[in-house]
Amino acid sequence: MNRDIFRLDEISIRGLCMDLVRYIWMIILAAVSVWLAATAIHNLTYEPEYTASSTLVVSVKGQTDAYASLSLTSQMADVFGQVFQSDALREKIIEDVGENIEGTISCVPVTETNLLVLSTTCPDPRQAFLFINSALEHYEEVAGEVFSNASLLIVQEPEVPSAPSNTSWFLAHRMLLTALGALGMAALICLLYVLRFTVKNEKCAARQLDGRIRGVIPFEKKTGEHGKRKNPKQALLLNSPLVSMNFAEAVRSAEAKVEYRMRRHHQKVLLVTSITENEGKSTIAANIALALAEKNKKVLLVDGDLKKPAQNKVFEEEEQGRHSVDEVLAGKLDWKEAISFSEKNNIWQMFQFRAVEDSAAALDTADIRARLDQWKEEMDYIIIDCSPTAVSTDAEIWMGAADTVLLVIREDWADVRVINDTVDVIWQSGRDFTGFILNAFHREWFRTDGGDGYENYVRRSRGTDERS
Repeated sequence: MNRDIFRLDEISIRGLCMDLVRYIWMIILAAVSVWLAATAIHNLTYEPEYTASSTLVVSVKGQTDAYASLSLTSQMADVFGQVFQSDALREKIIEDVGENIEGTISCVPVTETNLLVLSTTCPDPRQAFLFINSALEHYEEVAGEVFSNASLLIVQEPEVPSAPSNTSWFLAHRMLLTALGALGMAALICLLYVLRFTVKNEKCAARQLDGRIRGVIPFEKKTGEHGKRKNPKQALLLNSPLVSMNFAEAVRSAEAKVEYRMRRHHQKVLLVTSITENEGKSTIAANIALALAEKNKKVLLVDGDLKKPAQNKVFEEEEQGRHSVDEVLAGKLDWKEAISFSEKNNIWQMFQFRAVEDSAAALDTADIRARLDQWKEEMDYIIIDCSPTAVSTDAEIWMGAADTVLLVIREDWADVRVINDTVDVIWQSGRDFTGFILNAFHREWFRTDGGDGYENYVRRSRGTDERS
């Protein structure tokens, strides 16, 4: 395993996008949370201010020259501002309105005109209106000599402000903060996807897994021809007319590699397992058995998962008086009484129809290796579907009796470190390890190797000799 260098080609663009879609609710939740937080902070910290304004025109007494008025306006604007902001005028205003006025007053000239805009800003709209009215009434009393050669005429009367003239930073940037919150959550989801140490594509599997990849089974939608939906509980079996050509060919290619290796090493018993549940090991085991049966091999498919048996569900078979694997292992009956031949599938079957509580004890008490030797005398190949290694110790017990082990790895499912630790356990137990089958891998949206999906994979795998 080599994880020293981070490689971009080990990231599945499709998987990354699907993670974003899967967790879109988290992105929306983050955006809503930021929006509500910005609103709450605004409500807690915001102090509204109200501005009343009036437009004034400056005219020179006895002067008809417009340019002189413009020049005078610019000269007098600062003087007006100082007068309106003086303590003397404020005292006159307080005396006039009969209350203390909290606020500011400003006087700003309109560029290239002889107009002035007088504004008062207060925390209360009533005070703002009283402030500007009183200022207009009493400014001449404070600085009559200053305006001896000029007069101010009101062009626009002040009005009581109906809405605040200011806004808080949080309210002004609320939409931006909301967008940043959504982007931040999306970035976190992408980061967690990248850092999740799972098998995301074939290149990642080739570099990170301690073993040879024997096949890649493409993800198969459960829809039939013309978009008709299949039974969601129906397994994707090789001999089903509903599976696609690509899926069937990928299964046959993987089986051919596994069989070739087993034949070279004179092996008959293949144990199919996975790291965690729902990786598709039962379907893979069933399809390998079916592919071998297509070659007229005498195959026995054994459901060794005593905790959660699945093969009877895969083949949609009911118990109806049939015997289970645990009865054979307990020595209650001969194995030939428990097996049945499926003419439809051309395979021999020994299924488990009921879950066993203490499956490890049932396996410990059984001389599994001796029974497998009996089965090998009658069969060409024996495919055992056992429980995942992370769920129970049953897989380790079966490993001690099987000839070789095959691990099924689902896309972006199990941790690579756990997978490789399991491979170490297999080798340490003295058992042979065939390799991996990558299951339910989606076709990449962008390919840089010139490939054209799984069609080229199937052609390449058929055109090359299998190496052990």
